[in-house]
Amino acid sequence: GLGTIQKGMPRKCYHGKTGRVYNVTQHAVGIAVNKQVKGKILAKRINTRDSFLKCVKENDQKKKEAKKKGTWVQLKHQHAPPREAHFVRTNGKEPELLEPIPYEFMA
Repeated sequence: GLGTIQKGMPRKCYHGKTGRVYNVTQHAVGIAVNKQVKGKILAKRINTRDSFLKCVKENDQKKKEAKKKGTWVQLKHQHAPPREAHFVRTNGKEPELLEPIPYEFMA
């Protein structure tokens, strides 16, 4: 696994895996899953955030409602769109130009 991910496994790493819950904390659930490594099947313990489990439940609910209505529903994660353009007020002051200090003057 990646040592840089400290908040538990992301949704894409163990998508669709089933296992037994062995630990419950405030923000995550520990699950024991089986993983095949070459010829062996190893028991791995992974932690998933409860925000991911909440997302799964919401998606299932959306699917059920869409099936009843006979419509299509978007289930993929949607990133926040870019912010709207706007003007910045200076309140009569001139903008100040910032520049890096030349290297020769650094002591």
